[in-house]
Amino acid sequence: MTQPAFTHDRAGTPAAAWAASPRWAAARDLVLPSTRSRLVVVGAHPDDETLGAGGLIHAAACAGWPVDVVSATAGEGSHPGSTTHSTEELAVRRRAELTTAISLLAPSATVRCLDLPDGGVADDVAGLVATLVEVIGIDGDRVLLCAPWRHDGHPDHEAVGRAAAVAAVRTDAQLLEYPVWLWHWGGDDDLPWAETSTLSLAESARAAKRAAVAAHATQVAPLSDRPGDEVLLGPDLLAHFDRSTEVFIAREAPVEDDSLDLVHREREDPWQVDSPYERRKRALTLASLPDETYGRALEVGCSVGALAVDLAGRCDDLLALDASPEAIRLAQRRTSSLPHVEVRLAHVPEEWPDGTFDLVSVSEVGYFLSPRQLDEVVRRSRAALTERGHLLLCHWRHQPVGWPLAGPAVHEAFLDAGLSTGLEVLVEHQERDFLLHVLGAPR
Repeated sequence: MTQPAFTHDRAGTPAAAWAASPRWAAARDLVLPSTRSRLVVVGAHPDDETLGAGGLIHAAACAGWPVDVVSATAGEGSHPGSTTHSTEELAVRRRAELTTAISLLAPSATVRCLDLPDGGVADDVAGLVATLVEVIGIDGDRVLLCAPWRHDGHPDHEAVGRAAAVAAVRTDAQLLEYPVWLWHWGGDDDLPWAETSTLSLAESARAAKRAAVAAHATQVAPLSDRPGDEVLLGPDLLAHFDRSTEVFIAREAPVEDDSLDLVHREREDPWQVDSPYERRKRALTLASLPDETYGRALEVGCSVGALAVDLAGRCDDLLALDASPEAIRLAQRRTSSLPHVEVRLAHVPEEWPDGTFDLVSVSEVGYFLSPRQLDEVVRRSRAALTERGHLLLCHWRHQPVGWPLAGPAVHEAFLDAGLSTGLEVLVEHQERDFLLHVLGAPR
């Protein structure tokens, strides 16, 4: 726990009053979902995960799930006025407390402390997202991700919650959010009850959680009897975490991931499309197309429109899509002299265009999709091809930071689906930095 600059300054409802709320009694019961088999819990500071989700961690471990725990900070700012402990000493103690607490809840769990600045998590949300995506990996559809509530009233907690929400979107993990500081300032009207579920804790889970909470000695007891070393988690607040249930917000609206739009807002040419490397890659892409001309073409992920300009010379009509409003603006400017090119804002696969196409291009965009989204784009791309149409793929071979997929995995998904539905590889080109395929029906 770390004392925050609260976004709320009122006193919270006592634990007994919360328990008496009819809304509490009517909340849905939470059970470990059968579609998931691994738990990743992230906290802002050591003890957040224990307070908010200690029972869940214990239940998942008892069910045989692998458990990963990530703390964004070491919580070194918990006692800024201490004259007996430096921030470095507090960090050492709190990391050790985290390890001990988790060993009591889930002995086989992995524990990781990222050592982001206590009080400054919001300054590196992108880095935290990248770490969580890496921890979750490519099997996010099997992961239950648990993080602080995005409206918990503590800047670090809310930043971690936002990062987890973005990571869930990118990986297909199922997200649960747990409140911690809400119990300090909140009341019955502050929880989104329609999205709130409660996990019933067995007595063994409650006992393990009590022991784990006690392991965070720097928070539940004074550091010393000197000023600045006072206890942070007093009995009134701890009572909220000693209940027979834990509270989770299970269906908050997905966060909008605007990272790619931000890239285009910060730089008009974020991918250096006019560099020799990019010009050569586009020339190879165009040279790989088996047909000289195409009727109707679709480009998924047009970015600033450089490839769209080149494709326009090989087709009668081109529809270029991108999910970034800023990329769309730049692409429209680049293609403004080409009346047969339409540049449209669209999120794929959800906003896939109607009709069929003689050419579908998916270039340098597949790894910005979650695995589930990629599967759907693969399916829709295949379904959208005319009988003699071509599917064009070109992707960087290396691992993009912050996303679970890399170019080879993207192409493998398209190749597997294409070959199983009657397409064959017409062109294959591989280099150290990128790979290119053209799929089509046998001729």
